[in-house]
Amino acid sequence: FETLLPDDPRVRKKPMFGHLAGFVNGNMFAGTFGEDLIVKLKPVERDELLSVEGAEPFCPGGRPMGGYVRLPREWRDEPDQLRAW
Repeated sequence: FETLLPDDPRVRKKPMFGHLAGFVNGNMFAGTFGEDLIVKLKPVERDELLSVEGAEPFCPGGRPMGGYVRLPREWRDEPDQLRAW
């Protein structure tokens, strides 16, 4: 996960949900949850990603977390694809 985060001094890594997450200005923009990778996106980008097979709304405990999408698990071995999101 850490190798996927932007190389930017504003990006901070800290625990969230018992896993690592990336933050900018105190706001989480990406993270891990179990073996899944999640990202927070603007509505247009979120809709675009959700149209990709394997992407799903992020719903910890069965409740959707606004703006967050679980990236397709099939992308785990595709770091460039993961970084793009």
